Amino acid sequence: MRVGLLTREFPPDVYGGAGVHVDFLARQLRQRVDLTVLCMGAQRPGALTFAERDSRFPSANPALHVLSTDIAMAAACEGADLVHSHTWYANMAGHLAKLLLGVPHVVTAHSLEPQRPWKADQLGGGYRVSSWAERTACLAADAVVAVSHGMAGDIVAAYPEIDPSRLHVIYNGIDADFYRPDPDTTVVAGLGVDVSRPYVTFVGRITRQKGVTHLLRAALDFDPDVQILLLAGAADTADLKVETDAAISRLQAARDGVVVVSEMLPRESVRQVLTHAMAFVCPSVYEPLGIVNLEAMACETAVVASAVGGIPEVVAHEATGILVDYTPAEPDAFEAGLAAGVNALAADPQLAQRYGAAGRRRAVATFDWAAIADETVALYRTLT
Repeated sequence: MRVGLLTREFPPDVYGGAGVHVDFLARQLRQRVDLTVLCMGAQRPGALTFAERDSRFPSANPALHVLSTDIAMAAACEGADLVHSHTWYANMAGHLAKLLLGVPHVVTAHSLEPQRPWKADQLGGGYRVSSWAERTACLAADAVVAVSHGMAGDIVAAYPEIDPSRLHVIYNGIDADFYRPDPDTTVVAGLGVDVSRPYVTFVGRITRQKGVTHLLRAALDFDPDVQILLLAGAADTADLKVETDAAISRLQAARDGVVVVSEMLPRESVRQVLTHAMAFVCPSVYEPLGIVNLEAMACETAVVASAVGGIPEVVAHEATGILVDYTPAEPDAFEAGLAAGVNALAADPQLAQRYGAAGRRRAVATFDWAAIADETVALYRTLT
């Protein structure tokens, strides 16, 4: 079976959970099907690449550049027996390939545009374009894959026209051979963390979805001995950068041990950061699954996370971590819950260790990429 895997992200240009998913899924799919990865951006090994900027309209909204790239990607799908797209960036490439070539199109939904209205601040009118592209592709797809049952519920709510028989749940996975405890502390110490004191960490983008400002406010009430290590990329918008920078400044003025790293670290470095953290904190206000929680668990690290989307399907409350209810109208209660979760682990280091050990066992047993690839190929075979 010849499969075209369509994506924006592919190593080494991976900045989110969807890119991690595509990376590890592709590794497994290559052992099972004749796979071609088609991605956006600069040339790299293992994929056909397509420029993400169209020189004919350099100053146009970025969404138009994405659609132009989608057309080029669709044209390159000639010969595929099935196409599988990931995120709205590649959905229209898959949809066009389906129409042109008469082949099945599988969409994996890692997030949904209707669930992320704050993207209008980032994309302007491009948000309406991205929403149209996602909706059009999902409604026409032969199969829509949700990465969690929580995500499946969101898909049904956003796109009730989708026949339930076309909706499938296949989890994100984790490479537990790579994400494993790393005894070395060189990277952590090099970042400015005092390895003799406990620390919590956050890894992710600064976007409304990830709830970073909630974490920064909650951290004002963390146990004074707990350090905070933020591996946080650039903010999505100028306004969010101003807001986040101000919150970081307030936190650094109120306590010591606040370390902020803005550049993207290699995965090996992130693995070490996760390993030695007392807890990984995930304050997301929207999260279809939250693959970084799995990465932390696989490194034997306890998790304190919001109980939104697919996170409760990953983090077992009071078994592998602590879940905190999130209600948009009650941010203070959410932030207090995050602080209480962190402080409970700080007060009982053995509890944090038990959660971490249980988390790795759960990650290995439930979220293995080989099994997830088998499920994916089984779905392909029902469509071809």
